[in-house]
Amino acid sequence: MNGMTQQETRWIRNFVDGRFVDPVDAEGFDDIDPATGRVVARVHEADRAIVDRAVTSARRALADWAETPVRERTALLRRAADRIEERFDEFVAAEIADTGKPLVQARDLDVPRAMANFRTFADIVAAAGQESFVTEMGGGRRALNYAVRKPLGVVAVIVPWNLPLLLLTWKVAPALACGNAVVVKPSEETPATATLLAEVLAEVGLPDGIYNVVHGFGANSAGEFLTTHDGIDGVTFTGSSATGSHVMKTVAPRVRPVSFELGGKNAAVVFDDVDPTEAMDGLARAIFTNTGQVCLCTERVYVQRSIFDDIAAGLVERAQALRLGDPLDETTTTGPLISRGHREKVRSYLALAEQEGAKVLTGGATPDLGADLEGGAWIEPTLWTGLTNSNRVVREEIFGPVAALIPFETEAEAIALANDTEYGLAASVWTNDIRRGHRVAQSMNVGMSWVNTWFLRDLRSPFGGMGLSGIGREGGESSLHFYTEPTNVCVQL
Repeated sequence: MNGMTQQETRWIRNFVDGRFVDPVDAEGFDDIDPATGRVVARVHEADRAIVDRAVTSARRALADWAETPVRERTALLRRAADRIEERFDEFVAAEIADTGKPLVQARDLDVPRAMANFRTFADIVAAAGQESFVTEMGGGRRALNYAVRKPLGVVAVIVPWNLPLLLLTWKVAPALACGNAVVVKPSEETPATATLLAEVLAEVGLPDGIYNVVHGFGANSAGEFLTTHDGIDGVTFTGSSATGSHVMKTVAPRVRPVSFELGGKNAAVVFDDVDPTEAMDGLARAIFTNTGQVCLCTERVYVQRSIFDDIAAGLVERAQALRLGDPLDETTTTGPLISRGHREKVRSYLALAEQEGAKVLTGGATPDLGADLEGGAWIEPTLWTGLTNSNRVVREEIFGPVAALIPFETEAEAIALANDTEYGLAASVWTNDIRRGHRVAQSMNVGMSWVNTWFLRDLRSPFGGMGLSGIGREGGESSLHFYTEPTNVCVQL
């Protein structure tokens, strides 16, 4: 138990059919604080029987929930947002314990976005209309065609460890608003907030069986048991491209719809007419937010040669100003990686970069943060030059606080370099030429393209990627299209 006595053990349990399932010792795994390496809880791993109970309860509860008037479903979502706000500090603490992210991020981004997700999708679904067409058939004959949207059904919601509460509510809120039942499988690294949300939804009166949580891993565990279950009507998944490909294979025999937001190797393009301070501040945020563990983070920075040295120097200065340390300290800006295992992956790329001829401008090592944090998964923010698009570290997703800085000469070259990737999630363009900004942003082969900003989101807009970065879109009406199935009704008038 890594130093935890039986008396001290706090269990994080599965939530099935409106109640928590008592754990069995043999079925547990550790929930580890990545900032310290200490065990903060034991997690009950769901076996196949528990997953089956969760899916069965969701199926049983689905019909009544789907028939519940939209105004009642959306009112419940708003009450859930209010209850998260009332238990705000609990959600912040749970998110920090699971991820090690700084207090300022959990408090100012993750938990507020959870509330915003519930409120925004309540508004979107409450205001949604339906398509209708009058068909002229000649001879005075006409027909009315209209689409009726019905819930997709029982949805498997599989969420990652980097933004666990934000991405959980991003999927659960529209799914519930549209009348679906969900079975959530949070990452084994971050089980706490999905479980805490179960308490909140029970408190605000969500019917039993509509929201279920099963904990565990992927292969031969809760993830596999869930995605292969015949009672699942669709899967929404955020995570790595490799895992997304595997999930897609598991649901293919039953032809279930999927929505995948997968990995990224995102580019930024910086032109020499840019406001340099604005660009450097924005790029530092894009590279290092959440220790680089955001699917939208920038790992490739293409800078016009005439300003390359200045931008590189400014980014080094900003990287070195980041403060790594106790997540609960208000002055901490940067947390650890999610686990020591993930740190080994990032370290392997740091070594590979040097083998490939990179010049390390800053970082590249494990920081000494004192005895209290020595067991954590810490890594220094790192910037490289001397690399090209032919290098593996420029082509493969690393998912850490790293970026390669590469010069370019012309706009056409910048576009070609940015699009030279198998991924297609996000890009940012930095320029003071409004026509160039529009032109280059639209030329990026990505799902989201920013101009002079990064990670600025309107929850009504479509979110998703191309290529290895995913399939489908969520957000706004795009979420409604995934979480519902249309039936067209044609009436001859």
